[in-house]
Amino acid sequence: MEGTQETRKPAVFAVRTTIGQEKAAADMIATRARNFNLPVKAVLAPEGIRGYVFVEALEETAVEQARAGIKHAKGVVEGEIPFNEIEHFLTPKPVVVGMEVGDIVELISGPFRGERARIIRVDELKEEITVELFEATVPIPVTVRGDFVKVIEKTKRG
Repeated sequence: MEGTQETRKPAVFAVRTTIGQEKAAADMIATRARNFNLPVKAVLAPEGIRGYVFVEALEETAVEQARAGIKHAKGVVEGEIPFNEIEHFLTPKPVVVGMEVGDIVELISGPFRGERARIIRVDELKEEITVELFEATVPIPVTVRGDFVKVIEKTKRG
């Protein structure tokens, strides 16, 4: 029984968390695992999933020990999570995906913060968009990073 831990492959387990506290819970689980030298390989709090974090560990008991006493980590979901179900969270999506020419955006960062604008060009490779500010007296195209804007209104296609 001693040597089985070295030969066993790590598995992925889901931990229920307080909604909105996924990142904090993930940080605390990772810190606790490191401090107590638990066989936890990785902790993942994906952007699109609310109320859960994923922990890669050799055994479920290690995950239980890592989350024990952490306020926002509610419990471990029984059973292993197949890797192919969380694999798509590991490859980042470009921030400009879903943005189209004509969409109305609000700049949330940079010198034009708070301004509204219309998208006139999307560069997916550079993850940049070019916008035309509504408040400007002369329409000047301004190129900003895709994560500097938030889409307010989508263009009506049809």
